[in-house]
Amino acid sequence: MPVRKRFGQHFLHDTGTIRRIIEAVAPRPDERLVEVGPGRGALTFGLLERAGSLDAVEIDRDLAAALARDPRAAGLTLHVENVLDTDFLRLRGDGPRLRVIGNLPYNISTPLLFRLLAQRAAIADMHFMLQKEVVQRMAAGPGGKDYGRLTVMLAAYAEVQALFDVGPGAFQPRPKVWSAIVRLIPAPGARFEIGDDAALRTVVTAAFSHRRKTLRNGLKGLLDSADLEACGVDAGLRPETLAPRQFGLLAARYRQRREAAARQSP
Repeated sequence: MPVRKRFGQHFLHDTGTIRRIIEAVAPRPDERLVEVGPGRGALTFGLLERAGSLDAVEIDRDLAAALARDPRAAGLTLHVENVLDTDFLRLRGDGPRLRVIGNLPYNISTPLLFRLLAQRAAIADMHFMLQKEVVQRMAAGPGGKDYGRLTVMLAAYAEVQALFDVGPGAFQPRPKVWSAIVRLIPAPGARFEIGDDAALRTVVTAAFSHRRKTLRNGLKGLLDSADLEACGVDAGLRPETLAPRQFGLLAARYRQRREAAARQSP
């Protein structure tokens, strides 16, 4: 079957890696599993064997048809659609929260992560294969070059655990980069004070758009030095030194200022 390059497909084939991923997910028969981008079924049938049933979202109609014809497909429910359009709340329905698994192409990884977190009431956990550099950014601690906007925005809503790396040789065709497996466990609500999602996004984006600037300069027009001091944050620091929770305090302060300004406007 030809690879459709427009979908960014690299198919997992290494049996050791497949086994390791399934063991990390550790599916049980009473759980509701959803696989994103099953491709040729490298993970699909191992997951299905352990769980007994599986939903799979596949954009490529030819791959979906091949999976449906496979004699091992009993218990497999296919959704032929773009996962960025999938309604996970509807998919869950009244059943248990979903466990989402997938080998994600680079071009949809970030938007899908935030789409899933926006529907986190439907999600128990997520296990994804992503480019290693993306996982490093997701799981980074303050102070390093990998720590940034993605780290903070994910930390507000989920615990992120980098599990293990996967080399290029595990795929066909062979990619030019290493991959890694990451686990995300969403919280019911924000994990710390953030004001609101829009406030956090505004503050974090402004700060990391000017990584080399101090917070005093990077957040100019949003917060002043007195605001930062009120949050216990040194205005002379650079953004990568702040913990996610500190960004949450700044976002809450920004929201207060925004609401005060709205009340004063005629």
